[in-house]
Amino acid sequence: MGIVKKRKAVDAKIDKNKVYSLKEASSIVKDVNATKFDSSVDLHIRLGVDPKKADQAIRGTVILPHGTGKTKRVLVLCNPDKEADAKNAGADYVGLDEFIQKIEGGWVDVDVIVATPSVMPKIGKLGKILGPRNLMPNPKTGTVTNDVAAAVNEVKGGKIAFKVDKAGIIHASIGRISFSPEKITENSTELINAIIKAKPSSAKGTYLKSVFMATTMSPSIPVDTKSLIN
Repeated sequence: MGIVKKRKAVDAKIDKNKVYSLKEASSIVKDVNATKFDSSVDLHIRLGVDPKKADQAIRGTVILPHGTGKTKRVLVLCNPDKEADAKNAGADYVGLDEFIQKIEGGWVDVDVIVATPSVMPKIGKLGKILGPRNLMPNPKTGTVTNDVAAAVNEVKGGKIAFKVDKAGIIHASIGRISFSPEKITENSTELINAIIKAKPSSAKGTYLKSVFMATTMSPSIPVDTKSLIN
């Protein structure tokens, strides 16, 4: 079967005139997956907010009950007194000045960066590099803390950060295609509930405008937003 025919066969499994429950989408996403590798399952959530307004720039964290299915590489930037705690908790990289230099040279081969408050003045200059990659430590996401061990344990245990982009959309990976539909549903529910709880009082009108689920290379599946709110 050619690529075009395969794509048509996959697309035919999704009713263009229907929105699906989260449970249905979690099953269908496995049926329409076209990759041979264990691809990421992602949610794309459009919110009725104005990200230009500080109080509507939604961001936060949530611990997915089944993790992301990916082992996250964690860098802890700290002074020597916290290095042992970070290493014992399972941080992949620990240090300060040498990693600041590496990042300035273009190295960003990590998924999460945790930092202690005392070293933030040194890290501030890395904002232009780390900010666009969502790697800049931030107190709101729990990545600026003195308890580096707890922060590393949470990340390794399935904690993810979410942030609305300039278009008012949150993109987040909630698992892998090898997950069961039940795990995909439960992880998705946890993320969506966290986003609903983060709704600012200043946001007017419809908050959850649209939700789509998709794998790395599959067609997207529209999810019924009314059922999510209820």
